[in-house]
Amino acid sequence: MAGRVVSVSCPACGRKVPFEPASRWRPFCSERCKTLDLGAWAAERYRIAGESRDPQAHDVDPAAGGTGGGTGTPPTNGSHD
Repeated sequence: MAGRVVSVSCPACGRKVPFEPASRWRPFCSERCKTLDLGAWAAERYRIAGESRDPQAHDVDPAAGGTGGGTGTPPTNGSHD
């Protein structure tokens, strides 16, 4: 079994990639695929299942005095205190 190279599919394009130290971008086939995947995470196209632990991530009822979007922006009420 020694010497056998395991191949994995690139998560971005599906191309087979040898999973070994010589594969610079593993598990991706190229820097481009790695960058595309990072961009997808940054654009929030991927999500991890489960409830958010971020209190601002949940929508707040504007009728209850919240901002509604979870943006962290305080509500404006016309005063400048």
